[in-house]
Amino acid sequence: MAVMMIISRLFIFCKILPKAVLDISRFKPRITVKNTADPAGFIKFIEPNYYDGNHVATGLIVHQKDTSVSLNFANETLPLNDKRVIGKMKRSLRLHRFCKVQTNLLHRKAEKMFPVIEPILKAHGIPDDFKFIPLVESGFGEGKSSKGAYGPWQFMAGTARTYGLKVNKGVDERLNLRKSTIAACKYLRELHHEFKSWAMVAAAYNMGSPNLAHIMRKQCQCNYFRIKMNAETGRYVYNLIAMKEIIKDPKLYGYTYHKPTYSVNTSFNGELLAFN
Repeated sequence: MAVMMIISRLFIFCKILPKAVLDISRFKPRITVKNTADPAGFIKFIEPNYYDGNHVATGLIVHQKDTSVSLNFANETLPLNDKRVIGKMKRSLRLHRFCKVQTNLLHRKAEKMFPVIEPILKAHGIPDDFKFIPLVESGFGEGKSSKGAYGPWQFMAGTARTYGLKVNKGVDERLNLRKSTIAACKYLRELHHEFKSWAMVAAAYNMGSPNLAHIMRKQCQCNYFRIKMNAETGRYVYNLIAMKEIIKDPKLYGYTYHKPTYSVNTSFNGELLAFN
């Protein structure tokens, strides 16, 4: 009886083994790659012999081309050894992914606005990363904020007049992208003269320089990533960085939008409204 059982099991094993070998030969292992350019730790599953510009996969071996990439705002690098900073950056990147946003509106706005904004920022010595402020400030809306801020740079009426924009019943130059960008550059230069850090300039743009100066004195702290501030301003620079990432690499964050190629007009002639 024992001999019969052994023979029976050998027969079953010999019958199943060829099919198992065939299934294994058809199997293509997926390789899990963590993109170091993405601190949110989003995972990529890639097939053998896959190449995406940052990773080369051959069989089960993944070679990373560049591990030195780090996130920054205006060349001020995030302290990614700080778990709190990593957590806030992860959250902002996650909220800006296509699965959350479900629209390419921000990319279309960037396509329209950046050719006007970029040369003006450069002419005034403002870092290029500040071009993302109108996308973060106005977001998906086009009207006034609950506090009365208006236009792509979300100027309050009084601030707009201070920096040379006409705001009255007949004319509101806060909606003029070229003129409001020039006004924003003047304001940003003044803020940098006061705070010395571009990240802190962005924070001051959001919450107002007197409020930020008060917090800095109270906490004896001048580092954006260390200082404690209100929730909106506390995530403001992270949102600017996230916006930069999704515009720069839409595919990585789930967008199907294809970046257009455009030529930058360095002259400031002509009028371009923000949301026509």
